Amino acid sequence: MLNRRMLLASALAMPAVARAQDLPGVTASEIRIGNTMPYSGPASAYGSIGRSHQAFFRMVNDQGGIAGRKVNFITYDDGYSPPKTVEQVRRLVEQDRVAFLFNTLGTASNSAILRYVNQRKVPHLFLSTGADKWGSYQDTPWTIGWQPSYRTEAQIYTKHMLEQKPNARLALLYQNDDFGKDYVTGVRDILGPRFDSVVKAISHEATDPTVDSQIVSLQGSGADVLLTATTPKFAAQTIRRVAEVGWKPLHYLTNVSISVGTVMEPAGPERGVGIITSAYLKDPTDPGWANDAGMNQWRAFMAKYIPDGDMKDGSFPFAFGVVSTLMQVLKQCDGNFARENIMRQAASLHALEVPTLIPGILVNTAPDNFHPIRQMQLQKWTGTTWERFGGLIEGAKV
Repeated sequence: MLNRRMLLASALAMPAVARAQDLPGVTASEIRIGNTMPYSGPASAYGSIGRSHQAFFRMVNDQGGIAGRKVNFITYDDGYSPPKTVEQVRRLVEQDRVAFLFNTLGTASNSAILRYVNQRKVPHLFLSTGADKWGSYQDTPWTIGWQPSYRTEAQIYTKHMLEQKPNARLALLYQNDDFGKDYVTGVRDILGPRFDSVVKAISHEATDPTVDSQIVSLQGSGADVLLTATTPKFAAQTIRRVAEVGWKPLHYLTNVSISVGTVMEPAGPERGVGIITSAYLKDPTDPGWANDAGMNQWRAFMAKYIPDGDMKDGSFPFAFGVVSTLMQVLKQCDGNFARENIMRQAASLHALEVPTLIPGILVNTAPDNFHPIRQMQLQKWTGTTWERFGGLIEGAKV
């Protein structure tokens, strides 16, 4: 009887052991994390994000890893091309068998893999894109964003525009994808039926060589306000072209294209004076953060692990912030890296302080809140740095 009970207990235990050994991307000594990034192509300026992640996980491994496991961070170049993203993500999931995907970049790129990763139930964490739809926990429960929604950001700019210029005429330059279209939606949220009479909207493709013709057309519309919703290469082109044609609109610029090192300096820092954007991250060129504890933590990391990194490139503090958020998720997993638990912990972050976020902006998630960061602060380009003004603000409730 005793032997029979022992055999029964052993049989019941075996499936649990098999499941533990069979966790995708997890062994007793390793956890595999997958990522795609545009190291080449029209958005290659963002490649520093992936480079930062590689360095960060080297640091983690130097410090002993996560729950006794070394991180194997596998990142592939997708060239900012959705078909290439699909190919690389399938490789990560089916061949590399990563535990989860982290901070994959680009709205169109992530849109292309959204259905696949949710069908496969692969955690798709803290995307490097602010599309509003990453908060759709009901429809895509395995995908969660990180940065503020582009739609919310556009609402904030439009509200500020109406305060400054109640009778404004708005020129809207946007990238012709879900990223750019979120800004159109956000402007429409605020203007409502006035949209068509107030806004002249012109799009461009991510593969276009320039946006010069679009700028000339928008200037010709007679608009006195410009909202630019595009990626760094085209943002720099826009700032240069607006100055060259002598147009002086009140200019709002998407916060994903405000890096001093990759946008403002290439455009000519004097050409962008007065541009307004929003911030949720600490700007590395802002002297106000010179003695900030969180930024000193980031600077120490850069000095040791990316000593040749451009300290004016805002993508590095962004990367440090989002990977710090991931580290809290992995800490909360408490050694249980089953995909279901990883996703559960990603949706259970409460008032998390992140070193590179503006003070007062906290990361919060819940099973019904997949928008981790909801607040921003307006800021203006001085010619040398971004100067914040006003308090923390949120977009409209829609």
